[in-house]
Amino acid sequence: MSALSRHYVLAAGGTGGHLVPAYALASELERRGHRVALVTDERGAKLPGKPEGLTAHVLPAGRFGKDPVQWLRGARSVLAGRAMALQLFDSFAPSAVIGFGGYPSLPTLLAARTARIPALVHEQNAVLGRVNRLLARRVDVIATAYPEVARLQPRLLGKTELVGNPVRADVAALRDQPYPPFTADGLFRILVTGGSQGASVFAQVVPDALSMLPPALRSRLQVMQQCRPEDIDDVRARYAAHDIPAELGTYFGDMAARLAASHLFIGRAGGMTIAELTCVGRPAILVPLPIATDDHQAANTREMVTAGGARMIRQAKFTAVELAKQIQAMAMQPETLATAAHAAWNCGRPNAAADLADLVEGFGGAGLMDVIRVAGSIAASKREAAA
Repeated sequence: MSALSRHYVLAAGGTGGHLVPAYALASELERRGHRVALVTDERGAKLPGKPEGLTAHVLPAGRFGKDPVQWLRGARSVLAGRAMALQLFDSFAPSAVIGFGGYPSLPTLLAARTARIPALVHEQNAVLGRVNRLLARRVDVIATAYPEVARLQPRLLGKTELVGNPVRADVAALRDQPYPPFTADGLFRILVTGGSQGASVFAQVVPDALSMLPPALRSRLQVMQQCRPEDIDDVRARYAAHDIPAELGTYFGDMAARLAASHLFIGRAGGMTIAELTCVGRPAILVPLPIATDDHQAANTREMVTAGGARMIRQAKFTAVELAKQIQAMAMQPETLATAAHAAWNCGRPNAAADLADLVEGFGGAGLMDVIRVAGSIAASKREAAA
């Protein structure tokens, strides 16, 4: 372990949207010689993809709804989680605490404030999340994934830094790979997902939409679709009835490879989905989750759609006819998809993990490079004195 090594605590809710960037930052900090501990909930502790050796601490976080009884229970859980976080800080002595949103961030960041430990929050979406809004005034830095973030108070812009969303290493490695050749007579590979477990609306709409494409386009289709377990048999039957080759699964462990091979993505618009699409440079048809808090998935699409890298369809208008129309508009001319892929690529922030790590290293005393420079200056002064 380097003498310049420091300790950091990352806190994230138990979903991939919160944990994937936390994992990416943890890997980058550990690569730089630091030690990292993760605070999450029971669901997050079971989520696959955690870097080897990263210790996960499960804290009671509490949830808050409209029921006053639920608020009382939530407050008690937050206080219990805060006490446990303080115990962790006593033994681990972090230089900074970084929250990625979700309820486990709340007690952990409150504990950091009590212990006077520098704190940062990272927001993955284009709307500041509920927990991050509660903590925004109490932390030292707010790191964002988008240039414009709704519900971020103007007075807090002075401590806001744009870094992007850190993506998984296997996705980041695809940044410099070219868009797969898409010719007038070659395969047309489409990747369809609806979140970690798929969404029934895609099961109902996508197969029928693809069947409506012109024969010259339809005959070249090769579909990869992630489905809910209860939908997969019906989706398989739909594709078989339309004579469209499709590989279906409830979970794809090799998602990076599938993304690399695809010509078009169809799916939700979570912050990490957008980050991966723009890192790799893949055009998309995005259908924001209609019940997402503050409609943040629709906000996430804004930058990519404006640049020309994606099209957005509201779920209320997401019909087979409309989807077929949008696919045809993008794919009938090979150069149209390639241009959209380049536009998506231009929106990417592939250095997000490193940039966020640079930001984090500035906490808890002098930055790492400052320490190295000072040490070098002292050594040089001693050599001059000896001479």
